[in-house]
Parts: sequence; structure tokens; C-alpha cells
Amino acid sequence: MPTPEKPQLGIDAARFEIVKNALLSAAEEMKIVLAKTAYSPLLKMAGDYSCGIFDARGNMVAQGPDLPIHLGSMPDAVRSVVRAFPSPRDGDVFIHNDPYHGGSHLPDVNVVMPVFVGERLIAYGCVRAHWPDIGSATPGSYGAVTEIYGEGLRMPPVRIYVDGEPDPNVEALILANVRAPSERLGDLRAQVAANRRAAERLRNLAAKYGVDELLRVMDRILDYSETMMRAAIRRLPDGTSTFVDTIDGDGILEPGETMDACFTVKVRVTKRDDTLLVDFDGSDPRVKGPMNAPLTVTRSGVFAALKMILDPNSLIPPNSGAWRSVEVRAPEGSVVNAQEPAAVTYANHEMSARVGDMIFAAMYAMAPGNVPAASHGTGGVVVFGGIDYRTEQTFISYEVTKGGFGARPVKDGMNGVATPVGNMMNTPVEILEMSFPLRVEEYALAPDSGGAGTWRGGLGVRRAWRILEREVHCATCADRNQTAPFGLAGGKEGGLSAISLEMPDGTTRAMQGKGAFLAPAGSRLVFQVAGAGGYGDPAGRDPELIRRDVEAGYVTREAARRDYGANWESRAAIDPIAAE
Repeated sequence: MPTPEKPQLGIDAARFEIVKNALLSAAEEMKIVLAKTAYSPLLKMAGDYSCGIFDARGNMVAQGPDLPIHLGSMPDAVRSVVRAFPSPRDGDVFIHNDPYHGGSHLPDVNVVMPVFVGERLIAYGCVRAHWPDIGSATPGSYGAVTEIYGEGLRMPPVRIYVDGEPDPNVEALILANVRAPSERLGDLRAQVAANRRAAERLRNLAAKYGVDELLRVMDRILDYSETMMRAAIRRLPDGTSTFVDTIDGDGILEPGETMDACFTVKVRVTKRDDTLLVDFDGSDPRVKGPMNAPLTVTRSGVFAALKMILDPNSLIPPNSGAWRSVEVRAPEGSVVNAQEPAAVTYANHEMSARVGDMIFAAMYAMAPGNVPAASHGTGGVVVFGGIDYRTEQTFISYEVTKGGFGARPVKDGMNGVATPVGNMMNTPVEILEMSFPLRVEEYALAPDSGGAGTWRGGLGVRRAWRILEREVHCATCADRNQTAPFGLAGGKEGGLSAISLEMPDGTTRAMQGKGAFLAPAGSRLVFQVAGAGGYGDPAGRDPELIRRDVEAGYVTREAARRDYGANWESRAAIDPIAAE
């Protein structure tokens, strides 16, 4: 590993660290400002947004403690603004969400602000926030459509503020095409406020150290990350590894089908010296539904997984410099390099999560000690929309239900968390019920959903919502309904996802993982997200850990006998509770 002085090339070491950490702090402060000023619970409570500081070329220099799913693709979003507006002015603010120009999917709206000191452009701030609605025929913008034109309002890079003031024409155009426009406007203004805080902090640094010195440190931060990442890659053995995975489907049922048709993705990782080539050649072509990932989304899954594998102690600043040594290729028109006008909404979280798990599996041969088994591999999205009977106003509820994190080489997987490429928090039940005409009647870990192993996979979450007073539009997006999360090193598969709608008359309908439907008043949607794969032979699990799992309700006695056999029986011989 290089010494701290080497990549600084003449910059005072203490100054380098102070400025580097000041930029990270500024990105984190952006996050706090957004949470304090946003309107929608999705942003205020669940944190479905990300903040970053970029140089004048659009390279990410610092990021907040946000969502890897966003941060890997945000540099492409900022570079799109740089290309579209090569001569920005102080007071400009730009907005865009086009997946084919650096965006991820239409609900993720990028607000980008150039930062000037005098007449000199020194940086950009960018906040990517998930808007609970961006138009389309389905509340929440989560229908299973076949072209991007049906997914909502699509914005190429557009100037929305001039001289520090909003352009009323652009705002009017946006707000006329989204549901709950006052909430959308509040979230937009919060994004602008967060960027203004970044601009203030950057100007303070420029005043303290000088513009030239600040820009020189920003460049060296990128070089520093590159140097450290190349050193981490160099420690791996040279070689090539492949992995093929099956994805549950795209949400479009063909005539005569009763189940969504699966498709496959293939990856080959080649390590040479201090570089990695990640190639998706052989993956299936575009599918009809919105499971087509733009290449920038695919890269996000790759980068997030590699960062965890190569830098388990989080010593390498995650920025654009870190990825100079990694090349990601995918055939144009494939499901992992979507071309216009393919539908993409689901792919942002579904495909990036599955790509991340595939990288873990492919890298197992090179770095087995740093690789977990498969996690639940899905966003677990549930959207409700309609008219709130209490206010007669439009509402949109967007929730990400959590699942299991893959078992690790030295410990069990985590229960009820986001995917490795996600970092969203939970919206408290009290906030959800206060904000929307819904009642959460069940919220629990699903027993036996974690794959057996020397280390058990994390458990998925089971959640149930009661629809109150009026019917609502509902949309779901969950993978792993047909293909279970894989285990590693002899570990067993995790449990599957499952969705059902319990009708007011007591009947129950099994639902597809992806799609939109009407849920009548009084009905109950039950959503169970997949667990995660186990790691290592179940025969190697400590009997005491099995006992604790059974006692905690994570594993039933029947599953303990089935999956752990002699280990469980040996425990039962001395434990009357286990023997029951």
C-alpha cells in the first residue's frame, strides 16, 4: 500500500487529509440538509437519495454515506450535464433523469449545480433523489411497460434555475406531469438546498487554501484512490472466473404463460496485474419489460461489489479515481447494456443487485475470504397510490421491504437489510400509517428463509398492509420468486420471495413478483422478501448457534433437523427444549 505522501506530489500531507475529509464531510452535510427539508417520507425517513461532489469535468471526488446503487452511476449523470451545458453560469441549476444520459431510472431525479468562485468554475454538486412519482399510467411510476415512453416524464439535462431563481416554465412543465405536485416541488427544492450547502463549503475551502490549491488536492484525491485500488487488485492472483445467473423475469406475461419467463446474465472477470476486466458477453438480449439495465446501472453493481471485496476495511476513498483500473463491457442491446427505447424502471435496483451478487460469485475463486453468499437480490418494492379518504388528496407510498444479507466466511448474514448495493433505511410504521391510508398488520422476520451453512444466511422480512376505506393502485417489484439466492462453499440456498393478496371475502390470490394491480378496500397485501444463501457446509455449524437460532425463532425445529442433522440431534440430546 502506498504511503500517504506518495500520491500527494508535493502537497502538504496534513492539508491533503484535512481537505479530503472536509469534502467528505460536505457531502454528508448535503445528506442532512436534504433529510431536514424534503417533503416525502421516502426521502425524509427512508433515505432513498445520494449526494456527491464532483470536479469541473464531472468526476466524483467525494460522496456521502449513501446508496452504492446511485453513486456508481452519478458521475455519468454529471458528465451529461457538462456535455450539454459546456459554459454554465453562476446561479444555474440543472435537472435530468434520462437513463440513456447517465441516469438510472426515471424516478431517480438528478439535480446538479455548478460551483463558482468569482468567474471560475471549480466543481459541481449533485443530489440524486427518488421521487415517489414521475408520471406514467401507474401511481408511483412502476408499471410493467415495454418502452421507456410509458415509464413517466423523461428529462434530458435541462436548466431549471437561472441566476439562482427557478424557471417557472420548466417547473410548471414538470409539475403538470407528476402526481402530488406540491410534494414533488418540496423535494426538488430540498435537492437545490443540499447543493447550495455543498457550494458554500467548497467556497469556504477555496477561501482558506486558494482555488488552485483546492483543485490540485481534488485531483490528487482521485490519484490517491486509483493508486490504492491498483494495489488492492495487484494482491489478487491473475486469472479468469465466470458466473451465470438466472433472473426471474421482466414482468410481462406472454399469451398462455402463467409464470414470468426467466432470462440469463453471464459475467467473466479477468484479473491482470493491477487491472480488472468485467465482461458480460453472452448475456441475453433486451427483454420486453423494464428489467433492462443501462450500462451505467450495471457498472454500479460491479463497482459496489468490488469495493466490498477489495477494500473490506473501507480505506480507499470511493470516487471516480478508484475505478480507473476497472473496465466494464457488455454487448449493446443486451439486458445489461440497454439501448433506447428499452424499458428500465425495475432494472435500476433489481439488475444492479443481481450483478453485485454475480461479481461476488465470480470473485470467489480469487478472494474467497472476502466474498459473501448471495443476498436476497431484490429491491422488494411495494407502491400504493390513490386518493386518501382522510384528505381527498393524491397519495403515493413507496416502500422497499428488506431481505437477507448473504452469509460471510466468518459470520452469519444480517437479517432484514437492504441489498449490498443498497443502503436505504426503514420508514417507521408510525410515519407510514400517519402519512397514508394503510395499516401495517405484520412486520416480522421470516423463519427458515436464511440458507443453512456453517454460517447461516440472513432472514428475509414478511410484511402485510391492510388497505383502508378505498381501493388503491398497487405495484410490486420483487425478484427471487423462482430462483433462490445461492450459497457458497457448500452453504444452502436462501428462501424465495412470495407475494399474495388476501381479498375481503377471505380468498387469497398469489401475485406475480413484478406488475401493477388494483387492491380493493379491506384487502391485505402480504409480501415476503427472499432470505440469503448460507456459507460453508451445514455440518460445520456450531450446535450452540443452531440452538440460539431455534430459540430466537430464526429456524424452526423441523428445519434444524432437516438442514443440520447430527449437529441438531447432538444438541437435542442435552437440551430438553431442543428435543421438543
